[in-house]
Amino acid sequence: MKSGKVFYKETFAGIITEEDEGYSFTYDTDYLNSEYAEQISLTLPLQKETFKSKTMFPFFDGLIPEGWLLEIAETNWKINPRDRMSLLLTFCKDCIGAVSVVAFDNEIGKK
Repeated sequence: MKSGKVFYKETFAGIITEEDEGYSFTYDTDYLNSEYAEQISLTLPLQKETFKSKTMFPFFDGLIPEGWLLEIAETNWKINPRDRMSLLLTFCKDCIGAVSVVAFDNEIGKK
């Protein structure tokens, strides 16, 4: 299992996880209760229920680099381009835009 903390404008917003069954994303309760809470994507509106998908959520998949940067990942980090979660956790700590994803080191629930 791989998981990452999702930040929106430097505020912890939720957790994305990859398991054998697929992917899940859950907004943090404190984030949902904040007056500043905003959805991270139109396809992931604010809600308490966990989002589930058999494949990587399109929004998160869109954060993963392509082209020459993806080739660097394959060469230097030995990451399979089909391992979308490893790519997300490796390259999306400092994305352009409001959302970033930081690896959990396999500890779910730790902020």
